[in-house]
Amino acid sequence: MPAGIRNQLGAIRRSRGIGASDLARRVGVSRQTIHAIEGGSYMPNTEIALRLAKELEVPVEELFALDTAQPEPPRTLRSEILSATPVAEGQAVKVCQVGTHLVSIPVTASPYYLPEADGIVSRAGCASGKTELTRFSGSEPEQKRLVIAGCDPAIGLVSRMVEQLSGVELVSAAASSRLALNWLKQGKVHVAGSHLRDAKTGEFNLPFVRRELAGGEYTVITFAWWEEGFVTAPGNPKNIRSATDLARRRVRFVNREPGSGSRGLLDRLLAEAGAPADCVAGYDRIAAGHLAAAYTVLSGEADCCLATRPAAQTFGLEFVPLQQERYDFVMRRSLLDTSAAGIFFDILQRATLRRKLEALAGYETSQTGSVVL
Repeated sequence: MPAGIRNQLGAIRRSRGIGASDLARRVGVSRQTIHAIEGGSYMPNTEIALRLAKELEVPVEELFALDTAQPEPPRTLRSEILSATPVAEGQAVKVCQVGTHLVSIPVTASPYYLPEADGIVSRAGCASGKTELTRFSGSEPEQKRLVIAGCDPAIGLVSRMVEQLSGVELVSAAASSRLALNWLKQGKVHVAGSHLRDAKTGEFNLPFVRRELAGGEYTVITFAWWEEGFVTAPGNPKNIRSATDLARRRVRFVNREPGSGSRGLLDRLLAEAGAPADCVAGYDRIAAGHLAAAYTVLSGEADCCLATRPAAQTFGLEFVPLQQERYDFVMRRSLLDTSAAGIFFDILQRATLRRKLEALAGYETSQTGSVVL
């Protein structure tokens, strides 16, 4: 059926209790023709349209009419973009409401599917500091979303369980631990994920929360313990075992962004080994996230990176463990009074989630869901 034609044949036929075969016989066409007309793949000529109207005892305009409804035009709005790197025009985003902030999180395509999105960037770098978006027409789901910033690749396991139980969508904003905490402090995300190790105490996350998010309004909930280490090609062909090996000739490294737990670990290892950063080929080359860093090794663009064991396992790469780290979720205590956060916290307590984290990601989950601050 041509665009712009409203076709009510199937609905009216069924309301009369007339079968497709019976109507076809009365009009003098095949049953397949009736189905084709109802399905929109065939436009009847004037004679058949008039015969259909006569048999169904309705004006022909009730069967076929011009659709005068105009499509809703795209909306333009301005939003803060939560991205560690600049975004370009055409970037697909999801739009979320966090308190008084309207924020947009870039989404990327998988190898086989386009990403689900609410709109695209139409103009970056506006004078207001915000980005101009062209939003697709339709519903506005941003109120039913929980924005979580961080770098944990297993957050998707939690997201699917939360959405299945509550209809609330968890939207992940890729960020280093420090950037995630900064966004939380600014009120731009609901939850921040962190695995920052304090150099003086060896404690993870709590010293940073107490120092940088002072005021006592935050709570910290443990997600899991994971292993971080060197990720190399299968078999570790360049035999990379320590930070000093990164300074060897023909060893290409890809680093994580400043403020990430992985960058902090690398800098500590280099300092302990007495190896200057400028001796590492690729120290200034950045990959945003554990999976992105591991993929650089998989593609052969680097020989080594620092990432978690699940990132190495995802791509079938070699993993050399260096330290265990605790990954925590940080949020404002007031958020716990909302239904979305309540579901999120409940999911963290479930044995089903723990089994998935252990089996699929290799995480240690004895403290998962524990409130540590």
